Amino acid sequence: MPTVEFQGETVECETGETLRDVLLDADLSPHNGPTAVSCHGLSTCGTCAVAIEGTVEPSSPGARERARLKFPPHSLESGLRLACQVRVTDDIVVRTGEGFWGQK
Repeated sequence: MPTVEFQGETVECETGETLRDVLLDADLSPHNGPTAVSCHGLSTCGTCAVAIEGTVEPSSPGARERARLKFPPHSLESGLRLACQVRVTDDIVVRTGEGFWGQK
């Protein structure tokens, strides 16, 4: 089972679960801003942008995620990913950034 390390917590999950769901199930919020703005995993709000470190790179962003990450204040070059779109396949360390969208 892969593990997700986030805010000092380590959570086990099933391979292929979305990072957003893993964190929410563990009562951890992947959102950088108020969850009232959350798009509930549809990749439209961008508030769940996170930095991911691990031995295996997560799959490349899909079309919806790329579209959102191209829209300011995000950029594809930032290396951030949307937790609602990342599938956990291996052990990872997740960090949120500063700012409403985690872009700082």
